[in-house]
Amino acid sequence: MRVLCVGDVCAHVGCEAALRIIPALKSEYGIDFTVVNGENSAYGNGITPESADMLFAAGADVITGGNHSFRRKEIYETLDSNPCLLRPDNIKSEYGGGYALCDIGKYSVAVINLSGQVYLEKSGASNAFSAAENLVARAKSDGARFILIDFHAEATSEKRAMGFFLDGKVSAVFGTHTHVQTADEQILPLGTGYITDLGMTGVIDSVLGVKKEIIVNRMKSGGSEKFLQADGKCMLCGCIFELDDTTGLAKSVKRIYRE
Repeated sequence: MRVLCVGDVCAHVGCEAALRIIPALKSEYGIDFTVVNGENSAYGNGITPESADMLFAAGADVITGGNHSFRRKEIYETLDSNPCLLRPDNIKSEYGGGYALCDIGKYSVAVINLSGQVYLEKSGASNAFSAAENLVARAKSDGARFILIDFHAEATSEKRAMGFFLDGKVSAVFGTHTHVQTADEQILPLGTGYITDLGMTGVIDSVLGVKKEIIVNRMKSGGSEKFLQADGKCMLCGCIFELDDTTGLAKSVKRIYRE
């Protein structure tokens, strides 16, 4: 079983990069299942039905979210109607949820979407570790052979702690949100595949997908310019987890960067 996990897709240009690159990666590596973080896929943050449609068309089996999942009201109905469009389960909302169980034939895959709390206090997220414990138990009760966790969090320490907390209990834990790919892909001691952050799918010459001049000015001079999405050549960042069909644990982890 090979799973492709793709980092935060930023704006329409990121969606277009996903449409171009994901099918090629799936073919090259024989990917069986694909998870894409899409909480920034709409222009100006958030996700819309249109940007979600683009990511599903690119090959996503499940789209995960984050602290911007509720930014666009037009997505609320889709969060309710599409069980493969997730948002962090530990952020209280009447719309959608953070758990999907997908039948892939011989096996089933559970995808869990959670938000961190450290430096994300405004998100209103409750304790992610308690939520993870409950949802992993649900996945096992549902008979999921493979369990994948998108932990959308700011602090690397919180992500590392989650990895060790779930080591041996789930197939893979991958972080999203910071938009910078980390070089610590590994199999943890008890067999769970891990990477602190998948990175970003969007414009290379930018600051986290935003025009670099705006961010530089805000940080240097305290400017208040509105964030504008950058344009230009794009990259796709992510990770491929090869999972054991018998144990559900990781056999290999490969970091992915494509332009």
